[in-house]
Order: sequence, then structure tokens, then C-alpha cells
Amino acid sequence: MSDLRKYVSGRKKRDQAFAKGYEKGYEQFKIGVILQQARESAGLTQEELAQKPKTKKTSISRIENHAEDI
Repeated sequence: MSDLRKYVSGRKKRDQAFAKGYEKGYEQFKIGVILQQARESAGLTQEELAQKPKTKKTSISRIENHAEDI
């Protein structure tokens, strides 16, 4: 187990608020990474992707950069 995983595991045991927030934050992080990888794999810019659901580039950027208030 890596040092980071050991730290996270120990911190989750000691701090319930951290544990709850960690899981939510990790899910949001994964969504952003998956979106960015799919967009890049499709050869699209953020602007081009934003046009498909009729939204703005800033919305795509916020998701990809893990903004909490998407």
C-alpha cells in the first residue's frame, strides 16, 4: 500500500467528515477525468463539446477541473 493510501485510510478512520467528503470529492474528480479523456479521445475542444448539449465552454471546463458547484 502506498504512503498516500495509508494516509487516506488512517485519516478516514479518525475523521468521519473527511471520509464522507473524500468519497464525494473523489467521485467528482473521476467524472471530470473521464469527461476530459473522452473529449480528447474524440478529438474535440471544450468549445466543440459544449456546442453539442448547447452549453458553454466554461461549463465543460468547470466539470473537467473538478469544480464543486457544477
